[in-house]
Amino acid sequence: ACACARACVRAWVRTCALPPDYPNCVLTPMCVMCACVRVCVQTEDGEEENLLENPFSLELEFVDDPNFKNKVNYSSSAVQIPTDIYKGSPTILNELNWTQSLERLFIDNRREDSSLRWQVFGSATGVTRYYPATPWKAPNKIDLYDVRRRPWYIQGASSPKDMVIIVDVSGSVSGLTLKLMKASVMEMLETLTDDDYVNVASFSEKAEALVPCFKNLVQANIRNKKIFKEAVFHMQAKGTTDYKSGFTFAFEQLLNVSTTAPRAFCNKMIMMFTDGGEDRAQDIFEKYNWPNKTVRVFTFSVGQHNYDVTPLQWIACANKGYYFEIPSIGAIRINTQEYLDVLGRPMVLAGTRAKQVQWTNVYQDALGLGLVITGTMPVFNLTADVSSSQVNQLILGVMGVDIAINEIKRKTPTYRLGANGYTYAIDPNGYVLLHPNLQPKIFNFRKPVTLDFLDAELEDSNKEEVRTTPRLIQTHMLLFSFYSNLSSFPRYIDEAWRTYTWTPVNGTNYRSVNSCCYPDNAPLPSPPLPDRPQLLPANLPLSVADFESLLPNSFESEGHVFIAPREYCNELELASNNTEFLFNFIALMEKVTPDSKQCDNLLLHNLILDTGIIGQLVDKVWKNKDLNTYGFLAVFAATDGGITRVFPNKAAESWEEDPEPFNASYYRRSLDNKGYIFRAPYRTDDLLNPENDTIGVLVSTAVEISVGGKTIKPAVVGVKLDLEAWTDKFKILASNHTDRQGSNACGPHSACEMDCEANSEDLLCYLLDDGGFLIMSNQKEDWNKVGMFFSEVEPYLMYALYNSSFYNRKQSYDYQSVCEPIPTSSHGAAPRGAFVPTIADFLNMAWWTSAATWSLFQQVIAGMAYQSWFITDEVLAEGMDSRERGCVMIQTQYYFTNLNSTFNMLQDCGNCSRLIHAKKINNTNLLFVVAEKMPCNGCEIDKLSQEEEECILWLVCFIPRTLQLLLLPTLNCLSFSFVLYRFIL
Repeated sequence: ACACARACVRAWVRTCALPPDYPNCVLTPMCVMCACVRVCVQTEDGEEENLLENPFSLELEFVDDPNFKNKVNYSSSAVQIPTDIYKGSPTILNELNWTQSLERLFIDNRREDSSLRWQVFGSATGVTRYYPATPWKAPNKIDLYDVRRRPWYIQGASSPKDMVIIVDVSGSVSGLTLKLMKASVMEMLETLTDDDYVNVASFSEKAEALVPCFKNLVQANIRNKKIFKEAVFHMQAKGTTDYKSGFTFAFEQLLNVSTTAPRAFCNKMIMMFTDGGEDRAQDIFEKYNWPNKTVRVFTFSVGQHNYDVTPLQWIACANKGYYFEIPSIGAIRINTQEYLDVLGRPMVLAGTRAKQVQWTNVYQDALGLGLVITGTMPVFNLTADVSSSQVNQLILGVMGVDIAINEIKRKTPTYRLGANGYTYAIDPNGYVLLHPNLQPKIFNFRKPVTLDFLDAELEDSNKEEVRTTPRLIQTHMLLFSFYSNLSSFPRYIDEAWRTYTWTPVNGTNYRSVNSCCYPDNAPLPSPPLPDRPQLLPANLPLSVADFESLLPNSFESEGHVFIAPREYCNELELASNNTEFLFNFIALMEKVTPDSKQCDNLLLHNLILDTGIIGQLVDKVWKNKDLNTYGFLAVFAATDGGITRVFPNKAAESWEEDPEPFNASYYRRSLDNKGYIFRAPYRTDDLLNPENDTIGVLVSTAVEISVGGKTIKPAVVGVKLDLEAWTDKFKILASNHTDRQGSNACGPHSACEMDCEANSEDLLCYLLDDGGFLIMSNQKEDWNKVGMFFSEVEPYLMYALYNSSFYNRKQSYDYQSVCEPIPTSSHGAAPRGAFVPTIADFLNMAWWTSAATWSLFQQVIAGMAYQSWFITDEVLAEGMDSRERGCVMIQTQYYFTNLNSTFNMLQDCGNCSRLIHAKKINNTNLLFVVAEKMPCNGCEIDKLSQEEEECILWLVCFIPRTLQLLLLPTLNCLSFSFVLYRFIL
């Protein structure tokens, strides 16, 4: 018998065929070893044999592959099975068997297209087969991965859903049953994606929305589900059960045709969680759902009780739904996702109409590939059922192919759109899959990475048009002015012109958008610029001298060179240290030419050409100037070709700007603003030390040239000012009096015109930038505060400037921030939501035989592998470790509004007053402010702040955008089929 079983294993693994020498081994048409497995459950010695330890298994060798960021084996696929599934069950063995044939298909696919990444099949039973093989690494210490809970599987296994969850919170629902019900509802929410819409209500004598401000169904995005979960956690049981109130609320939500709120307009369903009842609410179904039965009703009996469940079974069966039982925590995960099989049957019957590729949201790959999107397609079982002579109507699983976001980025024209131009893509729900501001800091493997386009940028009415334009429009262009902020340097916002051009991406439901700025900020766009070499004169050939100026031995005389870490050639090895990257670049250039096929010729030519041009600037201008005479610490130039040269060489030691000009704030702001842009050192709460540190203020401006009737800005030049030297110059320049030695000389007690040097004891003189940050002051005690937000230096003066409309402000939200973990309660060490017995319980012998004992054991054991039982997503599976959590941060940015006026006012603080004078300095981003010192303690004002602070969404009634569903799904809605339903007991 055991020999027969081993022969079956051998044949199954190799050929999936019957072994010829053992005719008694019987394989089913699906190549299942059921007969052999049953025969060989025990060995001759009567001991169990682990058939999973296959004696014919192979030990694979893995090699590093940078494309997968992992060790892989290209000759085999690998399998992952969820922790809570028995790996030796016939169903799982069957899945392992027939999915083995996919391995050859995976290998052939890769042979045809070597750019393919993970190829995955997720089975409806929970088995995951992926190619190429790699050792499985659990995201957490306990492996909670279940492919059926992955965003790509859920999205591919069903059509969009409109769902209303109604929860029985009558008095009979209490204790462990209430905890089970809360956990079940939270798990049900996790089966929804951004294509779905949902609302949750509690009912007893009457029904009411669990979140009061969610009057209608809302999109089942991460933000809304988090709000729902918080409300579910605080549910309390009271009153008596009235099914009619709950079902009336649900049907009115689903069938309300008068509302303009967005919907999925596909599957409609009601999920009812209760501990049991006698009412069948038949009159409600007759009123709202019969005879067409457009709404499915699924019922869930929660907890261990003696109620008659026949009414719940009847309700589900009479409304094209299923009935489920959740007696314990272990049944939650399976039974809250089984309804997806029901929704999959119409897809099976639809045949080729359902065989369309769907593309997912961005999410974190569980195997280490980073941010990916997945193309999915459902796999159907269309075989005949031998016992009933009917065709199966089940989804076997979902096929998926991953595409890394970084690989999509490489396909975009990053360096041809300019420093402030970029490419991004959005899905039908308005979420970005590609955007410079898509920078998640915390990854949850169970959830997609969702960032709304209007949350990725400062919201603007014109951008709503970009977000809402139907995909049917092939190409669309829009030019408008708006305020832009830099995610890498969020202190400032700038008003700029941008042209948005967007078009559908063929074969997907995405739209690709190019955002490009025009150098002259003109309201009428000029034609798109061709490649820069075509604009430049033909007599600018590359020379050996251009390349030699990149060599480090020229830095001492020519200034230090930083090159942008771009992928100039395929074999160029990137490095985090720019000096190391420069050496890698030089070493490669000694082997290949700029015209090599393995290199990006445009990038290389521009880089070397710019090196020569900036080298001429050094020889003809910089070397002939004494920088100390002008109070300069350094001069610099940066080009769109990727060269940044800082002169003299020693100034590079304190140079902290990004070597990639397109990421440097001074470079990008200089392109968007005319004139000279001043920027103080980036400041934290630590004070500068002028006595020990040389403080520099960066001043930059864009170089404009006209070539062939077109204006371009190929470079930014600037200087680094010595703060101490220029503060002395500032005090002299900030005086209206020219006779400083005569009879009208200013003094502490003489009446004269404004003099910020002589009257420094009485006058406060400041230079502020357009973000409200201190650049210079005539007060020596303020020198160590340069770079701070002015409200931290002079709160009353900053408030007066804001109140007089010199500054305005905007608030931006960062939905990808990281916050410190919320301190847990110290009242007990048990996980939240679990029953904790008292000492008296442990001493009571009867307690050990009670149902409460086994219920507790269920909580402890299942809780270790069931994260949601601990209610919060921020707790690891062990329930012990604390970690950083994702949060929403709000930041206020200030900017100039009154650009051309001179301002004089009297600031009255009740007990005292003072004069204030303010004027914008032309051709700069500076504001000159003069004020008398406050003779009293100050005014009663609301201190302005620019610091980030956390925004708690669920503390306010968050109203979702009315345009959240923007584009109808490209797939046909497959929501109805004439099939027979059975009870699941």
